[in-house]
Amino acid sequence: MAIKPAGELRRGWTTGACATAAVKAALLALWGDGFPREVGIVLPRGETPVFPLVHQAQGAGWVEVGITKDAGDDPDVTHGALILAKVSASAGGVVFCAGAGVGTVTKAGLPIGVGEPAINPVPRQMMQAVVAEMATQFGQAGDVRIEISIPDGAEIALKTWNPRLGIVGGLSILGTTGVVRPFSCAAWIASIHRGVDVARAGGQYHVAGCTGATSERVVQNLFGLPDHAMLDMGDFSGGLLKYLRKNPVPRITIGGGIGKITKLAQGAVDLHSSRSQVDFAALNQMASGLGLADVSGANTALEAVQIAGPRLAVEIARLAREKALAQLRGAEVLVDVVVIDRAGKILGQAG
Repeated sequence: MAIKPAGELRRGWTTGACATAAVKAALLALWGDGFPREVGIVLPRGETPVFPLVHQAQGAGWVEVGITKDAGDDPDVTHGALILAKVSASAGGVVFCAGAGVGTVTKAGLPIGVGEPAINPVPRQMMQAVVAEMATQFGQAGDVRIEISIPDGAEIALKTWNPRLGIVGGLSILGTTGVVRPFSCAAWIASIHRGVDVARAGGQYHVAGCTGATSERVVQNLFGLPDHAMLDMGDFSGGLLKYLRKNPVPRITIGGGIGKITKLAQGAVDLHSSRSQVDFAALNQMASGLGLADVSGANTALEAVQIAGPRLAVEIARLAREKALAQLRGAEVLVDVVVIDRAGKILGQAG
């Protein structure tokens, strides 16, 4: 995970905002007096960003505009990507198409139907509003085909959750506000939610939420789970469990390193090192209650387990499971926990 820089952070703009601005500039060129140098749009919450054009092309009956995505100070994998919008006449209404580097939905459970280009509802609404605005301004019917492309989008998408969500061929056009807020947890948690939705829609009985790549590999191999059952929980155990409370699946396995699972066992729901810490005094009390060796001098939870033995890891797994069940508040979800060390060795399990 990227380290958050000190000081005030610069916000950025979503792929949906960039695509909307590109559509507006393309329509200005198609219906108006040529390409503008820059174009402004109004976002859902009233912000009015202005975007410079970095690409422009036209042919018989079509115009294409490109805008570079600026994610501000957020470590967004799509920062610097070129968002292209090609507009032309349609047979009726606004028609959305996925160009090169924009994905297509292949699994149910997402806010866009199977077979549709991966352009989310709010960006669609923003682009439709721009088409209506420009059509009124220039006396046009507003029947427009919009093709969104992202060069290298297919490669960039491999660094996102899209392949697991069943979005193939490229990136999604996203954004509910149009604004990228640096180091916001919202985008990550939203991806967790979409993963649950896809699993539920596909009838997946058993899913897993893991804190990192090693625990994910161990849990997936342990239970033979498909990729779409693996939810990218990361540090956001609370975000996952809260969503499962209202959108249950039959079974969830939580997997993670001993340090993060210890924090879950001690009641933390955000497991990031900057927002929760292992309580070593409480960990020593846990060991003492089991009749195990004193671990008050341990510097890490892993060292505590190495001192006290495997029973401590099993107890940590058991308490983490209890905390997870408490977060679910009676939802019909079976829970089990797998705790590993840094090398991927299973230290303890519960449930």
